[in-house]
Amino acid sequence: MTTPPDDNSPGHHRGHGPQHGPGHGPAPGPGPRPGSGPGPGSGHDPSRPRNPWPQPPPRPPAPARPHGQADAHGHAHAHAHGHGGPPAPVSAHLRRVIAAVLIPFAAVVAAGMVLLWPGGTPEHQERTGVGFDQQTEQAEITEVRVVDCADVGVQVPRGVTGECERATFEVTTGPHAGRAFTEVVPPDAAQRYEVGQGLVVAYAPDAPRELQYSIRDVDRQAPMLLLAAVFALAVVAVGRLRGLLALVGLVVSFTVLTVFILPAILSGSNPLLVAVVGGSAIMLATLYLTHGVNARTSVAVLGTLVSLLLIGVLGSWFIDWARLTGITDDQVSLVHSLYPDLEIRGLLLAGILIGSLGVLDDVTVTQTSAVWELKQAQPGASWLTLYRSGMRIGRDHIASVVNTLVLAYAGAALPLLLLFTIAQSSVGTVAFSELVAEEIVRTLVGSIGLVASVPVTTLLAALLVSADRSGPGPGESGRPSVPDGARPATDGTRPVTGGRATNRRRRRKR
Repeated sequence: MTTPPDDNSPGHHRGHGPQHGPGHGPAPGPGPRPGSGPGPGSGHDPSRPRNPWPQPPPRPPAPARPHGQADAHGHAHAHAHGHGGPPAPVSAHLRRVIAAVLIPFAAVVAAGMVLLWPGGTPEHQERTGVGFDQQTEQAEITEVRVVDCADVGVQVPRGVTGECERATFEVTTGPHAGRAFTEVVPPDAAQRYEVGQGLVVAYAPDAPRELQYSIRDVDRQAPMLLLAAVFALAVVAVGRLRGLLALVGLVVSFTVLTVFILPAILSGSNPLLVAVVGGSAIMLATLYLTHGVNARTSVAVLGTLVSLLLIGVLGSWFIDWARLTGITDDQVSLVHSLYPDLEIRGLLLAGILIGSLGVLDDVTVTQTSAVWELKQAQPGASWLTLYRSGMRIGRDHIASVVNTLVLAYAGAALPLLLLFTIAQSSVGTVAFSELVAEEIVRTLVGSIGLVASVPVTTLLAALLVSADRSGPGPGESGRPSVPDGARPATDGTRPVTGGRATNRRRRRKR
């Protein structure tokens, strides 16, 4: 039975314990190599009783290492590759390769925006007074009175109970500010009014004086602005600088959409070309602004670009094959009547591209970050190993994202689905009607692009990060760096560090 060295024995401090500085214990002296027999400094004191408990068999000797300095180096090394920080920089060669691909692409996007720039929203000759094509002003409810429906000429449908109301409102903006008008609210109206409530009223200049203004909607400016402020505060509070940059990217997206994409389409430019150029500009601005100008973001940009091209090709093919016109609701019909030369099919395809862009950014950035983190956790992993590991993550992402996208479209079309249910139409009649087929094409084409973005982006990231770190970089020997006074470990552990005085004592001992 072997006896372990006592914690207070000199041999324990020399062979196994940390090298303490002054004030922490006796200074270590030269001792025997690990595995030597009893003797001075071996850890066994004949005057002390042996430990009666059985001990495990001795392990193979490992090189002794000073505890304090070795742990400090290991701790610093672990944090140098920790997750959550900025991505590790890639070599200058790979930066040049990425720049050779993305700089010409960015130049083409910038040139396309210059050539397609609309110079403002075109004005049509006159307003139709239908839907959103109305002149509007602000107003406020000043009085609400309950009246008999028969007295005001309102016929109440059978089964509807309640009383009619006469709402008086005063115009607060425009050339007729201060004028008062009345409107009758039937009992089956969805919107009810109260004194002091803000309104949006439509102005019809050609109507009789007493009918020139009518209630169009309620004023929702205050709650919507408050909700936007709460959203911005939540994003900044949790995301901090990254959240603030995401909000700036959101502003950039809406600016490109309202200043370039929509006016360019209304000016007669090809909607698909405008959507590709504008969507690419949004992608470049938001991704680099939010995630930084680095190789990781560049891989996400390339993956997003490939997926957008696939969505454009598939969308164009199936829109033509399914004979979709794109005119499926009153808003599109109104736009077509105001701008007859507008290509509605191209507008439908442009909507598919822009609608898929936001989810594509999320998928590509997540996959690229996953591969980068896997490489930092396993520096020796090959590109194939990284690709397979990244795809295991991506499959879960695909399932959740596709389900989210389908449910989002189903939720937006829920009233339409209820209408078909009430009509007791068959599934085939509902699915193959143009109104629903348009949404199906939109959903499935976008989902195919999302699914394709996962292997494409994962493959690009795995190849890039493996090619960059498969060999030693400039000034490196391919081995881990060893600080002064340290010797490499022979058992695969971290280097052993020690003071110069300790190394000199070891050399004298040998």
